[in-house]
Amino acid sequence: MQRSADPVADTRLWLERAVIGLNLCPFAKAVLVKNQVRFVLSDATTPEALLEELGEELLRLRDTDAAEIDTTLIVHPQVLGDFLDYNDFLDEADGLVEALELDGVLQVASFHPDYQFAGAAPDDITNFTNRAPYPTLHLLREDSVARAVDAFPDPDSIPDRNVQTLERLGHAGWAGLFPADR
Repeated sequence: MQRSADPVADTRLWLERAVIGLNLCPFAKAVLVKNQVRFVLSDATTPEALLEELGEELLRLRDTDAAEIDTTLIVHPQVLGDFLDYNDFLDEADGLVEALELDGVLQVASFHPDYQFAGAAPDDITNFTNRAPYPTLHLLREDSVARAVDAFPDPDSIPDRNVQTLERLGHAGWAGLFPADR
C-alpha cells in the first residue's frame, strides 16, 4: 500500500477498501457508517508510552457509550515497526486489559504491515487479513462482538472465507485496492 503523509487517512482507506470492501470483517461497515469508530494517531515512540496510551484509550472506551464510540483503532507508526517486537507487546496489552479489570469487557486485536501467522511464509497472501498500513491496536467491546457474532449466520466460516477471498485476489489484486495515484 502506498502511504501518504496521514497515517489515519491511510488506515481509514485500508478499512474501507480491504476490511469492508473485501468483507474481511462483516461487522466493520455498520460501525464505520454510524461514525462509531474512533481513530487515534499515537505519537508514542516507546512501547512504554504506547502502553500508557493504550490504557487511556481502554478506559475511554469503557466509559463512553457504545452509540458514540463502539471501537477504537490506535495507529502507532513510530513504535513497534518490527513485527516480532509488536507481537511480544501484545502480551503486555493483554496484561493491561486484565490489570484494568476489563477482561471479558474489552479486547485488543492486532494489525501490522508485516503481520505473519505462525507457520505461514512472510509473503503468504493469507497474512494480509491482518495487514494494515501501520502497526495498529484495535480495541473492541466484547458485548458488541458477541452481538455481531450471534447475528451472523455462520461466524466460524469467516476465517476460511477470508483465506479464499485473498487467495483469489492475490498480491496483484491486493495492490490494486490501493493505486499509487490516489
